[in-house]
Amino acid sequence: MDLARTEVEPRAEAEPPARRRPPLRPRPRTRPRTRPRTGSAARLALMAVPVAFFGLFFAYPVAAITARGLKIDGVWRFGRIGDVLAQSDIRHVLWFTTWQALASTALTLLIALPGAYVFARFDFRGKQVLRAVVTVPFVLPTVVVGTAFLALLGRGGLLDELWGVRLDTTVWAILLAHVFFNYAVVVRTVGGLWSQLDPRQEEAARVLGASRFAAWRRVTLPALGPAVAAAALMVFLFTFTSFGVVQILGGPTFSTLEVEIYRQTSEIFDLSTAAVLTLVQFVAVGAILAVHAWTVRRRETALRLVDASVTARRPRGAGQWALLAAVLATIAVLLVLPLAVLVERSLDAPGFGYYKALTSDEGGIFLVPPIEAVGNSLQYALAATAIALLIGGLAAAALTRRDAGRLVRGFDALLMLPLGVSAVTVGFGFLIALDKPPLDLRSTWILVPLAQALVGVPFVVRTMLPVLRAVDGRLREAAAVLGASPWRVWREVDLPMVRRALLIAAGFAFAVSLGEFGATVFIARPDNPTLPVAVARLLGRAGELNYGQAMALSTILMVVCAVALLVLERLRTDRTGEF
Repeated sequence: MDLARTEVEPRAEAEPPARRRPPLRPRPRTRPRTRPRTGSAARLALMAVPVAFFGLFFAYPVAAITARGLKIDGVWRFGRIGDVLAQSDIRHVLWFTTWQALASTALTLLIALPGAYVFARFDFRGKQVLRAVVTVPFVLPTVVVGTAFLALLGRGGLLDELWGVRLDTTVWAILLAHVFFNYAVVVRTVGGLWSQLDPRQEEAARVLGASRFAAWRRVTLPALGPAVAAAALMVFLFTFTSFGVVQILGGPTFSTLEVEIYRQTSEIFDLSTAAVLTLVQFVAVGAILAVHAWTVRRRETALRLVDASVTARRPRGAGQWALLAAVLATIAVLLVLPLAVLVERSLDAPGFGYYKALTSDEGGIFLVPPIEAVGNSLQYALAATAIALLIGGLAAAALTRRDAGRLVRGFDALLMLPLGVSAVTVGFGFLIALDKPPLDLRSTWILVPLAQALVGVPFVVRTMLPVLRAVDGRLREAAAVLGASPWRVWREVDLPMVRRALLIAAGFAFAVSLGEFGATVFIARPDNPTLPVAVARLLGRAGELNYGQAMALSTILMVVCAVALLVLERLRTDRTGEF
């Protein structure tokens, strides 16, 4: 009996600790019950304002202009789609749009990938300034890019004066301008990932007997694949929807879908054809963005599997120094030379004559002196930046958690659509749709900032989202447990950590808003022109004075964008080189 008691008593003594554990169990029970409910509710609340904004100022105008073109005498004419696509000139536009986008993407990858390697693996003096210089073309308005290459390759341009060579009316001018514009996309997207790959993996393959090229092909290239694919898709998207560059350099011979939509809308007034082309471009852009979202998810998975602590080293050996020299020469010729020629052409008149002419309205192109376009653009861009920060900040906060469902991922894709859908259609849709109460905004100044903010929001989201996702969620949970409201959690936990990213997002939104052209060309009034609209209208008028003033305004716009980018580079905390 005593033995029985000795066996039972330890069990009785061991039970109280087991009985004391249940009070600790509500913690895991409470977290699954409260986090999804509050998280989903807060996410939906954050999404409400961006969804309403995009619904009113993007989906509604695009749907209105499309319906205006396809609904004839109160009847939907979907058969018009086949009739338009059967036209030989429209098929030529579709073919050229696709062909030049593929050629531009391939040429950009060929030229920019060596630059991505140099920025990822080499450390040299002036690297940060050079990275800003490389990024300047990306935020320049397409009108300025077209004007710069016109000054370099057009009649009376540098090549024409030196060797009698003109490329302004050939497809080569368009392709080179697209490389100029998208070089930074490849360098910063691919280079950002390349700098986080551990070079010891490739070195291990070399030790095992693989050649340098075989080691790169079998080890590094598969890891870079998602980033290269994402960069290629973005370049293809930007060149597929190219407007300002093709409008200036293509002339009457070459037209992309975007240029043809503008021509059908503003010159021929054939809204039916323009609506069909808008739908075609919308479907193509949707497919591109879907593939791009898939590549981005693959890239995020790859980033979690590699060592991100690798630092760049100074070039070693004649081969690496030769590669660095080749990349620097490419940047100088392809990126710096067109901008330098643009500045030189703006100074052709003695005594800053073209700049002084901007203060006069004797030309009759505008109701005000062209110089007033500078102040108008700055005011519009500041207002657009405030709107983009509000909408983009709320959207980024809603997308912070990675375990979002299909609804949230669809919302993320919606935010990217303004980068690919015809800006011409959006601008003309503003005039058609926003002309009745309670949205009678056609005569108000806010119409231009609203159109510009649509382009700025994606840059705000893409800049802030990685930083918000990097914030430890346990800090938010701890603040919520202590009784802080969601607004106070954002103000005291998230904001101090993302303040610098917020400034960078504001800079990008300001730069792209300043250069928006496709939609603004329709809604900017003659007494309040923006800089891109003023440049395009000056280039559309014959005469040396008009051409010189266009060069002067383009130079002013370029300087403003360059200063903004240099400030952004100083604000950056990370040096991986990604956007």
